[in-house]
Amino acid sequence: MTFTSKLLAGTALALSLGTAAMADEVSDTLNSALKAYEEGDVTYALEELDYAKQLMQEMKTGELSAFLPAAPEGWTAENDADTTAGFAMMGGGTAAAKRYFKETGEEFTITIVVDSPMIGMMGGMIQNAGAMGMKTVRVGREKFLDNEGDLSALIEGRVLVQASGEPREVVLPLLESIDYRELGRFGY
Repeated sequence: MTFTSKLLAGTALALSLGTAAMADEVSDTLNSALKAYEEGDVTYALEELDYAKQLMQEMKTGELSAFLPAAPEGWTAENDADTTAGFAMMGGGTAAAKRYFKETGEEFTITIVVDSPMIGMMGGMIQNAGAMGMKTVRVGREKFLDNEGDLSALIEGRVLVQASGEPREVVLPLLESIDYRELGRFGY
Protein backbone atom coordinates (compact mmCIF):
# COMPACT_ATOMS: atom_id res chain seq x y z
CA MET A 1 0.00 0.00 0.00
CA THR A 2 1.50 3.37 -1.05
CA PHE A 3 1.75 6.41 1.20
CA THR A 4 -1.15 8.10 -0.64
CA SER A 5 -3.33 5.02 -0.22
CA LYS A 6 -2.52 4.92 3.49
CA LEU A 7 -3.29 8.64 3.78
CA LEU A 8 -6.65 8.23 2.04
CA ALA A 9 -7.49 5.19 4.17
CA GLY A 10 -6.51 7.01 7.36
CA THR A 11 -8.57 10.04 6.38
CA ALA A 12 -11.57 7.82 5.64
CA LEU A 13 -11.22 6.11 9.00
CA ALA A 14 -10.87 9.39 10.91
CA LEU A 15 -13.85 10.93 9.19
CA SER A 16 -15.98 7.88 9.78
CA LEU A 17 -15.95 8.77 13.46
CA GLY A 18 -17.81 12.05 12.76
CA THR A 19 -21.47 13.01 12.59
CA ALA A 20 -23.84 10.07 12.03
CA ALA A 21 -25.78 10.35 8.76
CA MET A 22 -23.53 12.84 6.98
CA ALA A 23 -20.40 11.09 8.16
CA ASP A 24 -21.61 7.81 6.69
CA GLU A 25 -21.90 9.48 3.30
CA VAL A 26 -18.50 11.11 3.78
CA SER A 27 -16.96 7.76 4.71
CA ASP A 28 -18.60 6.04 1.76
CA THR A 29 -17.36 8.76 -0.59
CA LEU A 30 -13.81 8.59 0.77
CA ASN A 31 -13.83 4.82 0.46
CA SER A 32 -15.01 5.20 -3.12
CA ALA A 33 -12.14 7.63 -3.77
CA LEU A 34 -9.67 5.17 -2.31
CA LYS A 35 -11.04 2.34 -4.42
CA ALA A 36 -10.89 4.46 -7.58
CA TYR A 37 -7.32 5.46 -6.76
CA GLU A 38 -6.28 1.86 -6.20
CA GLU A 39 -7.85 0.95 -9.57
CA GLY A 40 -5.85 3.73 -11.25
CA ASP A 41 -8.81 6.06 -11.89
CA VAL A 42 -7.24 9.21 -10.47
CA THR A 43 -9.79 11.54 -12.11
CA TYR A 44 -12.72 9.83 -10.40
CA ALA A 45 -10.79 9.61 -7.12
CA LEU A 46 -10.30 13.39 -7.22
CA GLU A 47 -13.99 13.94 -7.99
CA GLU A 48 -14.94 11.80 -5.00
CA LEU A 49 -12.50 13.69 -2.75
CA ASP A 50 -14.03 16.99 -3.90
CA TYR A 51 -17.49 15.64 -3.12
CA ALA A 52 -16.38 14.45 0.32
CA LYS A 53 -14.93 17.91 0.96
CA GLN A 54 -18.26 19.47 -0.04
CA LEU A 55 -20.13 17.19 2.36
CA MET A 56 -17.78 18.08 5.22
CA GLN A 57 -18.17 21.79 4.37
CA GLU A 58 -21.95 21.36 4.68
CA MET A 59 -21.43 19.78 8.11
CA LYS A 60 -19.24 22.69 9.18
CA THR A 61 -21.79 25.23 7.90
CA GLY A 62 -24.50 23.52 9.94
CA GLU A 63 -22.34 23.78 13.06
CA LEU A 64 -21.65 27.47 12.36
CA SER A 65 -25.39 28.17 11.97
CA ALA A 66 -25.85 27.31 15.64
CA PHE A 67 -24.20 30.64 16.52
CA LEU A 68 -26.92 32.63 14.75
CA PRO A 69 -29.58 33.78 17.22
CA ALA A 70 -33.20 32.64 17.13
CA ALA A 71 -35.78 35.12 15.87
CA PRO A 72 -36.96 37.63 18.43
CA GLU A 73 -40.62 37.60 19.42
CA GLY A 74 -42.84 38.69 16.54
CA TRP A 75 -40.16 37.96 13.95
CA THR A 76 -39.48 35.01 11.67
CA ALA A 77 -36.01 33.71 10.81
CA GLU A 78 -34.80 31.46 8.03
CA ASN A 79 -31.39 30.32 6.90
CA ASP A 80 -30.20 32.44 3.99
CA ALA A 81 -28.65 29.97 1.55
CA ASP A 82 -28.18 32.65 -1.14
CA THR A 83 -25.89 34.72 1.07
CA THR A 84 -23.98 31.63 2.15
CA ALA A 85 -23.51 30.52 -1.48
CA GLY A 86 -22.31 34.01 -2.40
CA PHE A 87 -19.54 33.86 0.17
CA ALA A 88 -18.55 30.38 -0.95
CA MET A 89 -18.06 31.67 -4.50
CA MET A 90 -15.86 34.51 -3.22
CA GLY A 91 -12.95 32.32 -2.26
CA GLY A 92 -14.07 29.72 0.21
CA GLY A 93 -14.20 29.57 3.95
CA THR A 94 -17.30 28.62 5.88
CA ALA A 95 -20.34 30.86 6.03
CA ALA A 96 -23.78 30.84 7.62
CA ALA A 97 -26.47 33.48 7.36
CA LYS A 98 -29.94 33.99 8.73
CA ARG A 99 -32.57 36.40 7.43
CA TYR A 100 -34.96 37.86 10.00
CA PHE A 101 -38.23 39.42 8.83
CA LYS A 102 -41.70 40.60 9.76
CA GLU A 103 -44.84 40.72 7.66
CA THR A 104 -44.64 44.52 7.84
CA GLY A 105 -41.60 44.43 5.55
CA GLU A 106 -38.88 45.00 8.13
CA GLU A 107 -35.93 42.72 7.53
CA PHE A 108 -32.27 42.22 8.35
CA THR A 109 -29.62 39.55 7.87
CA ILE A 110 -26.84 38.35 10.16
CA THR A 111 -23.94 36.59 8.47
CA ILE A 112 -20.93 34.79 9.94
CA VAL A 113 -17.94 33.92 7.76
CA VAL A 114 -14.94 31.93 9.01
CA ASP A 115 -11.50 31.48 7.45
CA SER A 116 -12.28 33.17 4.15
CA PRO A 117 -9.59 34.94 2.10
CA MET A 118 -12.05 37.85 1.92
CA ILE A 119 -11.52 38.42 5.64
CA GLY A 120 -7.86 39.17 5.04
CA MET A 121 -8.79 41.86 2.53
CA MET A 122 -11.28 43.54 4.87
CA GLY A 123 -9.63 42.75 8.21
CA GLY A 124 -7.31 45.74 8.43
CA MET A 125 -10.09 48.19 7.70
CA ILE A 126 -12.45 46.64 10.25
CA GLN A 127 -9.85 46.34 13.01
CA ASN A 128 -8.65 49.92 12.52
CA ALA A 129 -11.98 51.58 11.77
CA GLY A 130 -11.76 54.00 14.69
CA ALA A 131 -8.23 55.07 13.83
CA MET A 132 -9.34 55.67 10.25
CA GLY A 133 -12.11 57.98 11.43
CA MET A 134 -14.87 55.54 10.60
CA LYS A 135 -17.91 55.12 12.82
CA THR A 136 -17.90 52.17 15.23
CA VAL A 137 -20.60 50.69 17.43
CA ARG A 138 -19.89 48.74 20.62
CA VAL A 139 -21.77 45.45 20.95
CA GLY A 140 -20.84 43.87 24.27
CA ARG A 141 -17.04 43.58 24.18
CA GLU A 142 -16.86 43.76 20.38
CA LYS A 143 -16.50 46.82 18.17
CA PHE A 144 -18.45 46.82 14.93
CA LEU A 145 -17.66 49.04 11.97
CA ASP A 146 -20.83 50.96 11.07
CA ASN A 147 -20.82 51.50 7.31
CA GLU A 148 -24.07 53.31 6.49
CA GLY A 149 -26.06 51.01 8.75
CA ASP A 150 -24.28 47.77 7.86
CA LEU A 151 -22.34 46.46 10.86
CA SER A 152 -19.14 44.38 10.57
CA ALA A 153 -16.83 42.98 13.24
CA LEU A 154 -13.73 40.83 13.05
CA ILE A 155 -13.47 38.23 15.80
CA GLU A 156 -10.08 36.66 16.61
CA GLY A 157 -8.76 37.87 13.24
CA ARG A 158 -10.55 35.10 11.32
CA VAL A 159 -14.31 35.37 11.90
CA LEU A 160 -16.35 38.06 10.19
CA VAL A 161 -19.76 38.90 11.66
CA GLN A 162 -21.99 41.17 9.61
CA ALA A 163 -25.48 42.54 10.11
CA SER A 164 -27.36 44.45 7.46
CA GLY A 165 -30.83 45.93 7.65
CA GLU A 166 -33.03 47.52 10.28
CA PRO A 167 -34.34 48.16 12.92
CA ARG A 168 -31.18 48.72 14.91
CA GLU A 169 -32.99 48.28 18.26
CA VAL A 170 -33.73 44.66 17.26
CA VAL A 171 -30.41 43.91 15.54
CA LEU A 172 -28.11 45.03 18.37
CA PRO A 173 -29.57 42.79 21.10
CA LEU A 174 -29.34 39.80 18.76
CA LEU A 175 -25.70 40.60 18.04
CA GLU A 176 -25.10 40.88 21.79
CA SER A 177 -26.53 37.39 22.32
CA ILE A 178 -23.80 35.74 20.20
CA ASP A 179 -21.06 33.98 22.17
CA TYR A 180 -18.07 35.67 20.49
CA ARG A 181 -15.49 33.91 22.62
CA GLU A 182 -16.79 30.50 21.53
CA LEU A 183 -17.29 31.73 17.96
CA GLY A 184 -13.64 32.76 17.81
CA ARG A 185 -12.70 29.15 18.63
CA PHE A 186 -14.95 27.70 15.93
CA GLY A 187 -13.25 24.93 14.01
CA TYR A 188 -10.44 24.41 16.52
